Amino acid sequence: MLDTVAFRRFRTAASRFAGANDGNIAILFGLAVIPIIAFVGAAVDYTRANTARSSMQAALDSTALMLAKDLTEGTIKTSEISEKADAYFKALYTTDAKSVTITASYTPTSGNGATILVNGSGAVDTTLMRVAGFPTLDFKTSSTSAWGSKRMRVALVLDNTGSMDANGKMGAMQKAATDMITDLSKYWKKTGDVYISIIPFAKDVNVGTANVDASWINWAEWEAEPPILNDKSKSINNAFRTAIAGSDCPFSKSTHGFVCMDRPATQSGAQTRSKIPSNGYICPGLDNGQKVSGKANIYYNGCYTTTTGSSASCGAFGPSRCTCFGSGSSKVCHFWRGDDTAATAPARPARSTWTGCINDRDQAYDTTNIAPGSSGGSPSTQFYAEQWSQCLDSTVTPMSENFQTLKDQINAMVASGNTNQAVGLAWGWQSVSTDNGPIKAPPKEANYVYQDFIVLLSDGLNTQNRWSSSTSSIDARQKILCQNIRDDKLHPVTVFTIQVNINSADAESQVLKECATPDGSFQMITSATQTSDAFKNILTQISRLRVAK
Repeated sequence: MLDTVAFRRFRTAASRFAGANDGNIAILFGLAVIPIIAFVGAAVDYTRANTARSSMQAALDSTALMLAKDLTEGTIKTSEISEKADAYFKALYTTDAKSVTITASYTPTSGNGATILVNGSGAVDTTLMRVAGFPTLDFKTSSTSAWGSKRMRVALVLDNTGSMDANGKMGAMQKAATDMITDLSKYWKKTGDVYISIIPFAKDVNVGTANVDASWINWAEWEAEPPILNDKSKSINNAFRTAIAGSDCPFSKSTHGFVCMDRPATQSGAQTRSKIPSNGYICPGLDNGQKVSGKANIYYNGCYTTTTGSSASCGAFGPSRCTCFGSGSSKVCHFWRGDDTAATAPARPARSTWTGCINDRDQAYDTTNIAPGSSGGSPSTQFYAEQWSQCLDSTVTPMSENFQTLKDQINAMVASGNTNQAVGLAWGWQSVSTDNGPIKAPPKEANYVYQDFIVLLSDGLNTQNRWSSSTSSIDARQKILCQNIRDDKLHPVTVFTIQVNINSADAESQVLKECATPDGSFQMITSATQTSDAFKNILTQISRLRVAK
């Protein structure tokens, strides 16, 4: 009886156990918690290992660069590379890692160059991954410094506008730029290692009067009459149509942007006249930009001379340089820049009076570095001469290895005029080109790798170019230029830009920011004292770009 009761109770308990499911969640969680912990641990431990590797990469880069510098300057021998590498690395790498080792090897290469390869490896102790049987995580990386076979071309495109004269900006820029030249010159060991160009800019650049006979200059605007007088049928030009010697001046600053002079305004002794002088010269004075903003502070290199009466005629000169009005004895013919006779030669200034200023090329050549042709076109690839009253004293200096002359050029800079960053950048791009002139860089030798850089500094927003005083309009042209530089993959150029924005008076320059290439940088500084650090930052980046990773 007892055996039967005991058996029945056992069978009931066994049945209840087999059907029970109240503990499944706990059992499943217990089984899953181990891989969950392992995955979380892997993320934490891999992050630590990656941080340690990144720190090692930075230390190896610096070590490779310093070894290259020491070897180049002869302060160590090749037999001392390993010892010196270990010393440099230990001073730089302070991350808490274990089993850290480095090796350094030197390889002479063709083209009078050489490389140093520094390999590093290490490990970090794991935390949660240890549960999965991984007590450590190993990592390794390397850095190669190449020199001798790499050469640099650096274009310093420097703002010389009038506002640079304030708040110590000009002096700070001059010191920072000359210090950079001194530092860059240390990479020079033989002819061709380092070339530097200087591009001072304001609204224009000054290419120097020695280029007066250059075939790449277009004189069309320099010799042209004021654009507001191109259509003499306009009512604002009514007085001009009948103007002769003794007439009231047909121009006014409010209507035309200039007044009358007794001779070409650029000539010595030129005087303002309310009446046209007895010699009959109708000479426009300095343009104030009232009507054509792009012509602010521009001189016109010529005068109109006059013939009257029923026999007056344009003759061989035609309507491009001569316009006649009226008929009979009241007929008046005006010749722009005189009629080429000795008697009227003073009304026609020679190109030798040009002061060296060049403005933007015709669109769309203003946004390219295409070579200028030797003859004009429409539009023209040539560079346009301009008689700007605020023409800079400092001239464009093509790529040079005469570092002291380059520094003297910078120290002689004088601030003047409005801002046109695009014309400076365009000439900076021209200066690193070996193909397209007119200031093309020396040819590149096949056995060397070359790196081209542009450093553009400006202290303000764009205010005037050849066509406009609208910042947005000028920025639009510059944006296209910057994109064209980026898109030239055959001749890559690294662009660095600096906006000197004292006390954040201006908005951040979007066009300067976008002009910096991905391997370059944009910096905005708010005091002149930061200029030196901005140039040092660029020099550091240039040095790093010489490291092949």
